[in-house]
Amino acid sequence: MAKKRSKRYRLAAEKVEKNRIYSLPEALELLQNMPKARFDESVDVAFHLGVDPKQSDQMVRGTVSLPHGSGKSMKIAVFAKGSAAESAKEAGADYVGYEDLIKKVQEGFTDFDVAIATPDAMQEVRKLGKILGPRGLMPNPRTGTVTEDVVGAIKEFRKGRVEFKVDKTANLHVVAGKASFSKEALEDNIKAIVEAVAKAKPHSSKGKYFQSMAISLSQSPSIHVDPYLVVK
Repeated sequence: MAKKRSKRYRLAAEKVEKNRIYSLPEALELLQNMPKARFDESVDVAFHLGVDPKQSDQMVRGTVSLPHGSGKSMKIAVFAKGSAAESAKEAGADYVGYEDLIKKVQEGFTDFDVAIATPDAMQEVRKLGKILGPRGLMPNPRTGTVTEDVVGAIKEFRKGRVEFKVDKTANLHVVAGKASFSKEALEDNIKAIVEAVAKAKPHSSKGKYFQSMAISLSQSPSIHVDPYLVVK
């Protein structure tokens, strides 16, 4: 049974030319002229990549620092003890702990957007893999979330650093900002995202890497964009 779309969605869909691949400036112009929601929608960037995520050497993941931030208030959890834990608290982490925080997560607590851990804490934090992994929250050295410099990591995520990771179907989604952002700010953020995903291409990946790319609002149709024109 086909999903019934709202009148606002249908009006937005009428503005998008089917089968057309837009340039990024054209797509953003179209996006900002769509009927507005009653809240400040997120701007999402979606990719379908030419990789096989089932192969460990074709996993695509990393972080990108958005020049204008994501517009989202990040909740940060830090797994650390001793002086590192104290530093994390002073730096403004929302949740800081070690055995107590691990136990809380084991009991079902996952109300945070980023998890950071010191290297010595990872021996115990690894036990949370089945809980944090599927949610994309597992600390990882490749994304800068396993580090001795917890203060630096907290500051980076507060400024607009976001993580990305390809899913099992080779799709990857990143939030690029809010609908209220200027066209120029969104363009800068999206360019940074495309460049970061391009740099994360596995050496073992053959053929066309970017199969497709689209941008959309939280409740709008997708607009297809040529990623190879974004990163010339």
